[in-house]
Amino acid sequence: MSEAVQPSVPDAAPEIKAQELQRAFDVFNQVSLELTQAYTALQGRVESLTAELAVANGELLRQYQEKEALSERLSLLLNALPAGVVVLDSDAVVSEANPAARTMFGETLVGSAWPLVVRERLSATDAPDEWQLENHRVSMAESPLDSAGGRILLIHDITAAHELKANAERNQRLAAMGEMAASLAHQLRTPLATALLYSANLSQPELPDAARQRFAGKATAQLQRLERLIQDVLLFARGESIGRDVIPVATLIAEAAQTMEPLCAEKGVAFCVEAETGDSIITGSRKALGGALLNLLENALQACENSRSVRRVQLRVVHDGARVRVSVSDTGGGISPDVQARIFEPFFTTRGQGTGLGLAIALGVARAHGGTIDVSSRPGEGSEFVLWLPAGAANKTNEQGF
Repeated sequence: MSEAVQPSVPDAAPEIKAQELQRAFDVFNQVSLELTQAYTALQGRVESLTAELAVANGELLRQYQEKEALSERLSLLLNALPAGVVVLDSDAVVSEANPAARTMFGETLVGSAWPLVVRERLSATDAPDEWQLENHRVSMAESPLDSAGGRILLIHDITAAHELKANAERNQRLAAMGEMAASLAHQLRTPLATALLYSANLSQPELPDAARQRFAGKATAQLQRLERLIQDVLLFARGESIGRDVIPVATLIAEAAQTMEPLCAEKGVAFCVEAETGDSIITGSRKALGGALLNLLENALQACENSRSVRRVQLRVVHDGARVRVSVSDTGGGISPDVQARIFEPFFTTRGQGTGLGLAIALGVARAHGGTIDVSSRPGEGSEFVLWLPAGAANKTNEQGF
């Protein structure tokens, strides 16, 4: 019996492989599509960044060109500037200087230590922030340059302006003296005639000793009045040189108070002092400032002499920032507005025995020291004169090194 033949079953492996290959091909196509899209997006981003970079480069180039043009203009300006410009680094060494500064201090200025240049070339004057440079007078202003400690100095040659100011002040004083020559002659003649009268009586042999002594004293008083008048006139005509004394404000006030206390006590006028000076100092003329302050105090005392109410002179002092405020007030009869307008005029006085120069000289001294004098008064309510003066602290060192 023959064996039955079994039908053959086709192999399924090639079909499975074909399906897997198709899926792999589909995945590859998907990945290729995604890569193509990513590349397209990246290409677009590169083009966008390239455009943005071109714009940024153009803006930077424009800003650079503007700054370069500004730098060139500033350089031309500094070179043409008549004032000296000196740039200091944090060690106070000159790093830059314009032509005007090099003309003042020499071509070797750049690289020099500024404190040494100051000691060798500059001399202090009687005015703050002004210096003598050989035959020139210069003013100096300082400003911080950067956070690293650099500074910039602006130096002006003020020789011509200083000479014009001095001549103008001198001419003004001479003109005032010329206008008031007649009044001055009268003021000189009155005490001189009185002194001559008393001196003539002294020659009488029958004059009693007591009368002779009284006449001698009165003649001496009139001659002292003449001497003070002449001294005031000469002081006003010359002007005041403030000097370079370093004066503690507390000492200046104490000296004035020591002089005024017995004078006020003699007249029955109360004298009060309120001083908050701390360690403040003033640079100038001790004699001139003391005289100016005493002029104000003596005027206040004279204003109180005829007062029927409380008679008091008060001296108040406060260190107000970079200035000292010295106030002299009284309880006198006050000053009318029309008199206030002329009170600082030379030779103007409302008293028969006055020279009219005390307040004019005091104002001149204050202005010579960089200050001024203000007055406020109402008739019947007393007066207040305020002397403002620039001041510093005794323990404050000069940041410029000179």
